[in-house]
Amino acid sequence: MTKPTTNSVGTPIASDAHSQSVGANGAIALTDHYLVEKLAHFNRERVPERVVHAKGGGAYGTFVTTHDVSQYTRAALFQPGVETELLARFSTVAGEQGSPDTWRDPRGFALKFYTSEGNYDLVGNNTPVFFIKDGIKFPDFIRSQKRLPGSHLRDNDMQWDFWTLSPESAHQVTWLMGDRGLPKSWRHMDGFGSHTYQWINAAGERFWVKYHFKTNQGNDFLTQAEADRLAGSDADHHIRDLYGAIEDGDFPSWTLHVQVMPYEDAATYRFNPFDLTKVWPHGDYPLIEVGQMTLNRNPENYFAEIEQAAFSPAHFVPGITGSPDKMLQARIFSYADAQRYRVGVNHAELPVNRARVEVDSYDKEGAMRHGFRSPAAPVYAPNSFGGPAADPVAAGDDRGWESDGELVRAAITLHPEDDDFGQAGTLYREVLDDAARERLVANIVGHVGKTRVPEIRERAIQYWKHVDADLGARVEAGLEPIAEPRTSLASEPVRTPAVF
Repeated sequence: MTKPTTNSVGTPIASDAHSQSVGANGAIALTDHYLVEKLAHFNRERVPERVVHAKGGGAYGTFVTTHDVSQYTRAALFQPGVETELLARFSTVAGEQGSPDTWRDPRGFALKFYTSEGNYDLVGNNTPVFFIKDGIKFPDFIRSQKRLPGSHLRDNDMQWDFWTLSPESAHQVTWLMGDRGLPKSWRHMDGFGSHTYQWINAAGERFWVKYHFKTNQGNDFLTQAEADRLAGSDADHHIRDLYGAIEDGDFPSWTLHVQVMPYEDAATYRFNPFDLTKVWPHGDYPLIEVGQMTLNRNPENYFAEIEQAAFSPAHFVPGITGSPDKMLQARIFSYADAQRYRVGVNHAELPVNRARVEVDSYDKEGAMRHGFRSPAAPVYAPNSFGGPAADPVAAGDDRGWESDGELVRAAITLHPEDDDFGQAGTLYREVLDDAARERLVANIVGHVGKTRVPEIRERAIQYWKHVDADLGARVEAGLEPIAEPRTSLASEPVRTPAVF
């Protein structure tokens, strides 16, 4: 026997096909409560999309710690032999929900580890660096990569205006314009924590650490022509690829390595080790293998398990904490606040976000609160009725780091190699081969070639000359003159598509 359809509180309903009306051709009655409920729920079916990383997909899996790094961290998930369930979400940064997966863009690489000490979120990208080093610039950066307020078109002049006025972006833009700006699939790209984090061992010793997830499928990329074709023929190419691979039993995996810097090294290192636009050379701090991440289970419901997944760099566990990285400190506030707005103040109660250990918090009430404590349990601390109490031993050492205590607004420039273009130049000269350099030049020329403001075009040329004189000269030589100069972002609409 077929089960009856019910309304949201379980009452059987009479029809899913016909509204209640005054006669067959008459006015619909407001008393048709099921019609009202059905339409009202439909109108509220979508939560606000993420401001950044709106388009993405993901899967569940496991992380197994295969090597002993306990000398660096007491975190339970990184002890030898421990297996931890996780959720991974991959995404593009700038595009909206319906944007193509194959736009040139960094890719988000967000992991939620359901550990025995609570949830640990590692929210990174497929690049080890980023465009800016201070969170106060983040809203401006993202707006420059989104859409014009007038025409609602994406715009190369707007992008290059911001980048060339922010020389710290050079390292990341060089990555972006190179092969790794267009990964073949999420399975064929590395992932990075990007920021510098702090690990603390059982003895209270502190270390600085960077995370590197190396794909075991091998790094592979799309050419610009292939990416453009897929944007039109299969805008969900990366979502389809990951889902299909897991469905077929071809489980993708990554090997986690870390770089570890002794705590005391940071003060005298040759550049600021907390600068998100820099990498630590492996010759100074070699990769140390930690374990294996494998994705082996697709979500059953995309909205419930991927769209409502709420990641935040604020979610640490004992043995792991933050650093003086200004971008990380801004994200620790901003991401958690964005999830409270986007999904709701009680988003941590949703199944995909719920910790796999007991939660005993004094949080109470708020929209969509469905879990609650015994009425005998106190809702404040301290109390005399057996409520939970903070435990510094269980929480671990969270002393943070030393500071001079002075409040200033300034970039840190205490290290001799704190320049903006040096590592980008090294990437061009020493990491890329001749073919990759050719593709990089072509990608830059194609992107800068769509700028139509002469001043911005000239700044872009100088930007690349600062990265490397040869690179800048090749870019300048490849650019066609501006046919229709532009004086305002509100001037005539761009007639050729902007790309990112």
